[in-house]
This record gives sequence, C-alpha cells and structure tokens, in this order.
Amino acid sequence: MGHCVHRLALHPDRPNVVFMQKHWDVMRSDDGGDNWHESSGNLPSDFGFPIHVNAHEPDTVYVVPIKSDSEHYPPDGKLRVYRSRTGGNEWELLTSGLPQQDCYVNILRDAMAVDTLDPCGLYFGTTGGQTYRSADAGDRWEAIVRDLPRVQSVEVQVLP
Repeated sequence: MGHCVHRLALHPDRPNVVFMQKHWDVMRSDDGGDNWHESSGNLPSDFGFPIHVNAHEPDTVYVVPIKSDSEHYPPDGKLRVYRSRTGGNEWELLTSGLPQQDCYVNILRDAMAVDTLDPCGLYFGTTGGQTYRSADAGDRWEAIVRDLPRVQSVEVQVLP
C-alpha cells in the first residue's frame, strides 16, 4: 500500500469488513482485506493512529485525526473524536467534554479501546497523560485521569 498500517479494526459479526487507519488514509475492505477503498471522507486530516468499531453497531467507526506525520497533535489544537455511522466517508465531530483549545497531545495506535456495554463505552489516553471516557458511544466525554505519564495503551474489560 505504500504506507505503514497504524491500526486495523473489525466487528466480530462481520469479519470480512475491515477498517484501517494507515499513514495517510482511513481505509475499508469489504472482502477481508483483498481490496481496499479510501473512506476518509470529511475528516479534517486523514492521518492518525487509532481506529475502533462500536461493539453493537458494525457500521459505526471511531478515529482521532492528528495534524500530520510530522506534527503529532490534533488539528487546530482541538481534541476531537470522529464517528462514522455509515462505515466511513461521512464523519461527525464529537467534542463534548474534550479540550477545544491549546491541546497538543497525541493518541497512539493502542491508546484507544471500546467496551461491550450498551451503549458502547469508549476510552482513550493521550501522550499528555490524560485518559478520557465516553459512556454513551462518544456523545459526551469526561477526563477520568489527568496526571499519568505518556499513555501508550488502553485496555478495557467488562466484569460480569
């Protein structure tokens, strides 16, 4: 493909539909990775690291765009998660509870996770040591930790 793959994501109910955040695109394959098409749509930048699929909605995908490969922070210094409910191309901005000025952090490829609750919960950590969560599929966010070192990875487990 010419660029490094940053992260792959799929829903267990549709293993042939694979989403990819790569060096300069968000991509989708409907045939298990044999063929790919670009699905960055209206994202402010097609560069980023994490990508995840909602646990209950196989066409709902989340990404966190970063300005560029040389400037690893959100465009305009505004921390934003984007959600597509159509499997890509059409993306909506999710900002409620996230810093919208002077935010120059990165979200690394393994620093985002989803849970299996309904509605689906999302979590991500930043290189600035903050960890955010959304208990409502991305509509509203809150900082749950602010003083960690650089967050490399976020995992989530739902207990019975």
